[in-house]
Amino acid sequence: MLTVSRLADALNRQTDGVLALARGADLDRTVPTCPDWDLRDLLHHLGQAHRFAADTVRRQVLEPGDLAGPADLAAPDGTADLQEWLAAGPRELVEAVDAAGADQPVWNWSGEDQRAGFWLRRMAHETAVHRVDAALAVGAPYETDTELAADGISEWLALVASPGAAAGRPEMIGRLRGQGQTLHLHATDSPGPDTAGEWLIRRGEDAVTYTHEHRTADVAVRGPAGDLLLALLGRIPPDDERIDVLGDTALLDHWQRNAAF
Repeated sequence: MLTVSRLADALNRQTDGVLALARGADLDRTVPTCPDWDLRDLLHHLGQAHRFAADTVRRQVLEPGDLAGPADLAAPDGTADLQEWLAAGPRELVEAVDAAGADQPVWNWSGEDQRAGFWLRRMAHETAVHRVDAALAVGAPYETDTELAADGISEWLALVASPGAAAGRPEMIGRLRGQGQTLHLHATDSPGPDTAGEWLIRRGEDAVTYTHEHRTADVAVRGPAGDLLLALLGRIPPDDERIDVLGDTALLDHWQRNAAF
């Protein structure tokens, strides 16, 4: 897992990247990887997510009944105000985590890792993926951070395996479960000493689980960690030239259709 300072830096950098892409862009553009959204919706979503996390940590919320409601997280109407509003959210979250301490007990929906640091990690990865979405919306090139992406794969798989995901999104998690099918992800670049480079996912009847190991699977996906993360989340198709897929491609296709957020 990445350090608190590394995650804080990532959150700020990824948000800056989103803002740079949105600056001067038509905010009515559809986001192709989130087709129900336009670019304005994406900015609203991120800003509200950042503020929800910051408020939860700042008040050290322990029960879901005490969480902020939508009215407390509303975005401003003007484009300039919207971008200023989005830029402020990460600072608020980083300050809240610094003040509380990353290990301070704070509620989150996963049912696990009930600490303030959860929200910093979650928002860093949420923002990184949506930066790619924003780049695709405006037709701009993008790069991914290898170490951050590798941690993002582990973080997302832990969420899928969590009791909170099963309770909160039972239909999605139900579709991701199976009869023991396996998917193996192998990063071909070097994620770094604080992150893993291989993931074995098991679609069990009762749960989706994962381990960090090298083992033959029903389908294997090889490529840079950033592209593996995007493939895992349905941002690039199985036949994309950036990844190599060996085995049951239908299994990867099924995963992508049901795992995108």
